Amino acid sequence: MSSQSKIPVAVLGATGAVGQRFIQLLANHPWFEIAALAASERSAGKRYADAANWVIPGDPPPGIGEMVVLPLETNLPAKVVFSALPSDVAREIEPEYAKAGYAVCTNASTYRQAQDVPLLIPDINADHTDLIARQRQTYGWPGLMVASPNCTITGPAMALKPLDVAFGVCKVFMASLQAISGAGYPGVASLDILDNVIPYIKGEEDKFEPELRKLLGRVADGQHVNADLSLSPHIHRVPVLDGHTVSLSVGFERKPTVDDVIAALRAYEPPEVVRALPSMPAHSIVVRLEPDRPQPRRDRDNEGGMAVTVGRIRPCPLLDIRLTTVVHNTLRGAASGAVLNAELLAAQGWLGEFVLQ
Repeated sequence: MSSQSKIPVAVLGATGAVGQRFIQLLANHPWFEIAALAASERSAGKRYADAANWVIPGDPPPGIGEMVVLPLETNLPAKVVFSALPSDVAREIEPEYAKAGYAVCTNASTYRQAQDVPLLIPDINADHTDLIARQRQTYGWPGLMVASPNCTITGPAMALKPLDVAFGVCKVFMASLQAISGAGYPGVASLDILDNVIPYIKGEEDKFEPELRKLLGRVADGQHVNADLSLSPHIHRVPVLDGHTVSLSVGFERKPTVDDVIAALRAYEPPEVVRALPSMPAHSIVVRLEPDRPQPRRDRDNEGGMAVTVGRIRPCPLLDIRLTTVVHNTLRGAASGAVLNAELLAAQGWLGEFVLQ
C-alpha cells in the first residue's frame, strides 16, 4: 500500500501507556497513518507533548508531540479508531464511534462478551469476524466493533488452540504470574509489589473462563458458539515489568503424549489470510524444550513481542499435560494485538473503500 493510500486512524485514550504503545506501533505502519489523537477533557486542546507523560521505552515518534489532542467526539478524520480507554469510559463512547461509521478496535474489556462483537486473536479465530454482519444488522450501525482479549488469557489461548483442534481441550487449571505493567501507569505501589506477590487482581479471574471459551469457540450460521470447557484460574501480580507467565494443567478428550503436544504446537499455522499481515510474526508459537524456560525477561520479546512462548511441557498427574506460557502483555496482549486485528479487517475487506488488493 502506498503512503498516499494509507488508512487514516485515530487513537482514543492516546495519553495513557497503552495509547502510547499504539502511537509507537502505528507511527511507521505500512498500511495505517495516525490522523488524530484523542483523550479526555483534561488533555483535549493541548499539544500531545504537553498532555502526555511518555512512560514507555524510547521517545514519541517525530511529529507526534506537536499534534493537538482532540476531544472524544465522533468527528475524527479517521476510518479506524484504536481504543485504549478505561472500561467505564469505553462503555458509553465506543458504540458512538461504531454508529458514526468507524471501525472500532478496542482494548477495553467492556464489550468482550457481547454476543455480536468478535473477540479476536487473528492467529486462532480470524473467521470470527463473520459476526460483524450480524452485529451491523443487530445495532443498525455502518461501523463495527472488534475486541482484544484480556492480556493474560492471550498466551494460554494461543497455545491451547492447536491443542484443542488436535485433542479437544475440556479442562484447564491455570495459575498466572502477571507483570506490573498490566496494571497500567502508575500501577501498583512499590511498597505493595516489591518483595511480594499479590494473589488478587480485582475482576481478573471472572474474565478468564468466558473469554477463553469465546476465543476457542466457533461461529455457525452467523452466531457465536462457545467452546465447551471448564477453567479454574488463580491470578497473581508479581514484580516483573513486562511479560505475563501462566502455568497450566490441561485435560483433553483424547489424551496426547508430550511429543504429540510439542508436534501440534510446532505444526500449527494461522489461517492463510493472517499470514501476510504486516504485524504477523513468522512464528506465533515458539516452543522451548529447556527445563527452565520460558521466562518473561528472556522470552517476552520473541518475534517482536508477538509470539507466545511455550515450555515445560510434561505429563500431569491430575489432568493430562502441564505447560507454561509467556506472552508480552503490552504488545501481543494489548496494542500490537489490536493493530493485528485492524490489519485483518483491512485484508478481509471490512474497511470498505480501503480494501487491499
